[in-house]
Amino acid sequence: MPKANDCAAASAAVGARSTGRHLPHIEGYSHTKALFAGEFIPSQSFTVGGRAWCIWYYPRGAGDDQDGYAALYIAVFLVLDDSVPEPAYAEATFHLLDRAERPVPGCTHSTGLNEYSAAGGARHGVRAFVPRDFLEASGHLVDECFRIRCDVSVRRPWRTEPRPDAPPSDLRCHLGDLLASGEGADVTFQVAGEAFSAHRSVVAARSPVLKAKLSVGTAAAVRIDDVAPQVFEALLHFVYTDSLPEEAPGQDGAFMAQRLLEAAGRYGVPRLRAICEEKLCRLVEVETAATMLLFAQQHRCHGLREACVDFLRCPRALNAVMATDGFERLVKSCPALLKDLISKLAV
Repeated sequence: MPKANDCAAASAAVGARSTGRHLPHIEGYSHTKALFAGEFIPSQSFTVGGRAWCIWYYPRGAGDDQDGYAALYIAVFLVLDDSVPEPAYAEATFHLLDRAERPVPGCTHSTGLNEYSAAGGARHGVRAFVPRDFLEASGHLVDECFRIRCDVSVRRPWRTEPRPDAPPSDLRCHLGDLLASGEGADVTFQVAGEAFSAHRSVVAARSPVLKAKLSVGTAAAVRIDDVAPQVFEALLHFVYTDSLPEEAPGQDGAFMAQRLLEAAGRYGVPRLRAICEEKLCRLVEVETAATMLLFAQQHRCHGLREACVDFLRCPRALNAVMATDGFERLVKSCPALLKDLISKLAV
């Protein structure tokens, strides 16, 4: 009969590919243009699939064409950066990233699977990655800096490895149950007449602002005056579980995400703020685009702002948004933002 502390045995057929990524940041873009066509700037070396790689960035094209057409484009190449005699087989996908580090539509290119030989110094990449005039006129070049992401997939032989049969982590569930039960709670937050029991150590570890409030004296109750009870309850849920609570039937998801983003900024929970901004980006539509844009401006949400601008680039969507009450409020409350929007849409 197996004992209680016995661990079941398991094995895994490890996939035939290893993946990784590298994110070159190009800083001082205008200075890199002083290089000649065919000159490149190498990235730092990085490892994927047990081999060393680097990215070669050509600010004025790879320079191996006769009519100079390639010089109109930025070129990027994946290069094998080790001296191991065996060839490597890899595929690279290059993305131009926006300010929120999301791939820019239409600016993703793959090399396909290629053989890289250390002896031959093989390189494979994208000669027409991004037109230089497009990059310079876009909002993706900020303070002379833009970002590229290279996803690398290296083909490797299949192999079998032992695996412990460990169950998935249920820490979030346990902490969520701890919050719900209130067992061992040693502090109560008073929010607009509602009380929320919590554990000082958990809350202090997750929010520096709440930690500061808890460190003032040893009172068993702390008053919160700057958020609504429903928002604070959702904030506590995230503090314990690192996830958003499920939306109640009929709840305005966009409104709640906005209020929770504000609370995340106020209480020093940056991951919650980023998750809320990502959720708001998915909720941009005709009825919300104008108010979302204004909200993004007020709270410095660069990713949400770009998502709104991208949505409004469609003339049909723009015309529909201009007929909403939210657009009228945008015009009245922030004419400078409207002017900036017009200039972006003209690009």
